[in-house]
Amino acid sequence: MIIISVVVLGGIGLISSVLLYIISKKFEIQEDPRIGLTLEALPSANCGGCGYPGCAGFAAACVKAESLDELLCPVGGKAVMDKVAEILGKKVTEVEARVAVVRCQGDCEARAKTNVYDGLKACAAVSKLYAGETACAYGCLAYGDCVRVCSFGAIYINESTGLAEVDEDKCTSCGACVKACPKNLIELRKKGPKSRMIYVGCMSKDKGGDAKKACARACIGCSKCEKACEFGAISLVANLAYIDFQKCCLCRKCVSACPTNAIMELNFLPEREATEAKAMAE
Repeated sequence: MIIISVVVLGGIGLISSVLLYIISKKFEIQEDPRIGLTLEALPSANCGGCGYPGCAGFAAACVKAESLDELLCPVGGKAVMDKVAEILGKKVTEVEARVAVVRCQGDCEARAKTNVYDGLKACAAVSKLYAGETACAYGCLAYGDCVRVCSFGAIYINESTGLAEVDEDKCTSCGACVKACPKNLIELRKKGPKSRMIYVGCMSKDKGGDAKKACARACIGCSKCEKACEFGAISLVANLAYIDFQKCCLCRKCVSACPTNAIMELNFLPEREATEAKAMAE
């Protein structure tokens, strides 16, 4: 009986193995070997900044696409995309460098606290409950949701100002922090020459008086910056000015025109140093 049982079980196992082999071969999916090669060229950050579920998804999309023009690995940038293009025998257009900026200047001096929150320290949760610890319902909550999702340590909470700030040298423009901010305060903007940028550091849509009362550096929708811009780069919508970085020529006339200092200018030399540098160049 033992021998018969062993033979029967062995026969069943053998038949099952043959059937499984036949089925696996019939339904086998051949993966394009270029996907693996492309994946090796990617930085393996799996940040999702490319818009695909990880580097494997992005690699597959690159192989299937007829052109790489609409595809970009924000972490690897041009260097990585050049490698991908070489592997796939495709051309890639140069994409302008971008960096994340936090559109809020409501530090402790400009935006005083009106209450104290004692609960779950998460921006997403707090934003569903109430406006925050200040009178401005649009400002940075500073509970670090953006910090937690950044895989590169490029964003942090400044303890002295109580605001999220970006380290430009570490930022890869993956966009994870943009998605994480429930107030929509973080934006990816083009890096100008020498990383210079000008943008409105405010997202308040309140009317002038109410906005100024809530934060001393709020945009009050006065349209002075819009009138000062000679290049049509500034528009005013819902009491809030916005600077189109594709049109902005970094002339800084809007900065001087803003009565509340709501417009931020990054990486510019102080006026005196700029004048001296220009004189030396001449």
